[in-house]
Amino acid sequence: MNRIESLLSKMTLAEKLGQMTMTASSYAVTGPVIAGDSTQAIKDGTIGNLLNMVGAQHVHDMQRLAVEESRLGIPLLIGLDVIHGHRTVFPIPLGEAALFDPKMWALTAQESAREAAADGLAMTFAPMLDVSRDPRWGRSAEGPGEDPWLGARIAEAKVHGYQGNDLAAPHTLSAVAKHYCAYGAVTAGREYASVDISERTVREVHLPAFEAAVAAGVAAVMPAFTDLAGVPMTANVALLRGWLRGKLGFRGVIVSDYHAIAELIHHGVAADLAHAATLALKAGVDIDMMADAYRRGLPEALSRGWVTMAEIDTAVRRVLTLKLRLGLFDDPYRRGARPEDPAAVSARRKLARVVGSRAIVMLKNGQGVLPLTKPGLRLAVIGPLADSSVDMRGPWWGASAPEGHVTVLEGFRQMLSDAHVAHAQGVSIDDDDTSGIAAALERCETADAIILCVGEAAAMSGEAASRAHLGLPGRQRAFADAVFERARSLGKPVVVVLFSGRPLVVPWLAEKSDALLAAWFPGSEAGNAIADVVLGHVSPSGRTPVSWPRAAGQVPIFFGQRPSGRPRDAADHYTSKYLDVANDPLFPFGFGLTFGRFKYSNLRVPAGGVAESDTIVVRVDVANEGRRAAEETVFLFTHDRVASVVRPVLELKGFGKISLEPGETGTVTMLLAAADLKFLGLDLEPVFEAGDVEILVGPCADRSQLLLAGIELAHPAPSGIKR
Repeated sequence: MNRIESLLSKMTLAEKLGQMTMTASSYAVTGPVIAGDSTQAIKDGTIGNLLNMVGAQHVHDMQRLAVEESRLGIPLLIGLDVIHGHRTVFPIPLGEAALFDPKMWALTAQESAREAAADGLAMTFAPMLDVSRDPRWGRSAEGPGEDPWLGARIAEAKVHGYQGNDLAAPHTLSAVAKHYCAYGAVTAGREYASVDISERTVREVHLPAFEAAVAAGVAAVMPAFTDLAGVPMTANVALLRGWLRGKLGFRGVIVSDYHAIAELIHHGVAADLAHAATLALKAGVDIDMMADAYRRGLPEALSRGWVTMAEIDTAVRRVLTLKLRLGLFDDPYRRGARPEDPAAVSARRKLARVVGSRAIVMLKNGQGVLPLTKPGLRLAVIGPLADSSVDMRGPWWGASAPEGHVTVLEGFRQMLSDAHVAHAQGVSIDDDDTSGIAAALERCETADAIILCVGEAAAMSGEAASRAHLGLPGRQRAFADAVFERARSLGKPVVVVLFSGRPLVVPWLAEKSDALLAAWFPGSEAGNAIADVVLGHVSPSGRTPVSWPRAAGQVPIFFGQRPSGRPRDAADHYTSKYLDVANDPLFPFGFGLTFGRFKYSNLRVPAGGVAESDTIVVRVDVANEGRRAAEETVFLFTHDRVASVVRPVLELKGFGKISLEPGETGTVTMLLAAADLKFLGLDLEPVFEAGDVEILVGPCADRSQLLLAGIELAHPAPSGIKR
């Protein structure tokens, strides 16, 4: 009998249910506070997992209770939401997606894991893989953006980064892929609301990232709070047991979201806690987070004959297996056994600066106003987000303190003389007081350029932060208009740094600004990263992973829409269009300017038929015709022209990068597996159909900027493709 089976044979029902229970400590709260003092329960073996505990000493103290004072000595599994950093904070995930760099995605996860593991933690409730095409939803900030292919690549990178090659290593964390699935499609972008979309959309858009996470070996999965077509995900047998465990072969732990099992009663599918616990267990949920439903409900369900001891044992076995894989049985104190080397902490901050600068998307650079390179440069750094450390860290800050994150003002003052950087807040983010505008306008008088820092507060993004109005909150528009008017009268440029956890509807800001940077929430090194870009130490290279709408009425908006039988035609009234705004976004997916100027030419694809087993080699020449060195991101899209099911007008299938000096030309090569051109047919099963497929390459999801070539999918297979 192995270790786990031996333990199972000795466990009482209460101890088994303890291994299926996760309770919050008092260090952080993400929902209803029902935990209380759990010290005695840990000693009794009736709580086996904790969340929201920070600090190696605290973690080890709790582990001692479990390992040294409980009857069976089973170690605790302790986790925290390490979403985009732990104490060192990187850009929010939506901002980090703008890098389009799998190695960097993995590296930031790896560094976050190292920092959190040094605090004694063994699990992170990340990555968040919810594709979102509705910026009203606040949790867009935590996810990969609008595209399922991109979400899948981020899933792979993050799982490898958090978990490494050995889950038992002292610097790794168990990743939890969340929120399975389609949470990003909540009705009207309203947090926790119902989701009702087609099965095709579920499978084509919302499942691929989770499939990639499972293939990458993710240790745990968290179902969404929400219901999908009337079935809450916490009780969704078809998608949890059927698809996740059955079809994808997932053998890890399923952990509920915070209080989600008890909320099955609010959903209206469970009459009481015993009923809710039964539904969740039958669906395959192993750990009950914060509802206390398993401890309180399953004994009654067992006595009623609703569940069996074998079903409980199956869940306990999976939890114990994860603890074994994490090395907790061999050494429960290995994580946080020694403090981190200060050099590692310093290097992590440097990485945060690099990632922060690369996440920034330059949306506009009128007349090449950026970079600002004038000797003796004098700046007015103004606006409600110019000197706000707490907002720089974003909505999921892990264990980081509110202070210590470099503000925009601090970043410029570190690079320029203090005497050359004036500051005024102007207005706050969310009230009607405009008394500070006059002082801010005075700061503009003696400046060579104005850095206007506006946007959302960090708390306006993230969980429970849906917004119906996607403009600048408070009196920021009135303030910005006053700044633009004064700047025009003075003949001085205004560089807008826009902070947000989502695309904002600000076409007027794009029109009036001289330069516009989407900074997202850049993290601990925010101010230095922004100054690096503005002053030209770094050429901006971020590309937006979401489409930016012109108006809220365009939402949901995304590049992968289907063409319609009546596509927009300006000459035909009865076609798919708005009367009052253009169809296209203000900024398309993948958009982002650099300090270079790139030209594409000579797109090459294989001639002849392409079989399912072939690899398609796509090459394109890129020239930098600008005056500065820069990095270009090259996107590869496809479009199946005639298929048994209507295909999107563009589908992302790859990207490449190239760095070029002024006047330099290079070739970008991208490999596309022909099998990746399969799609879900009429029966929702993957099919590889013969026919013509367009290959489109360029800087963003704007067809007018893409080079086009064609390939022919052949069936049966030809001899192959030569490179």
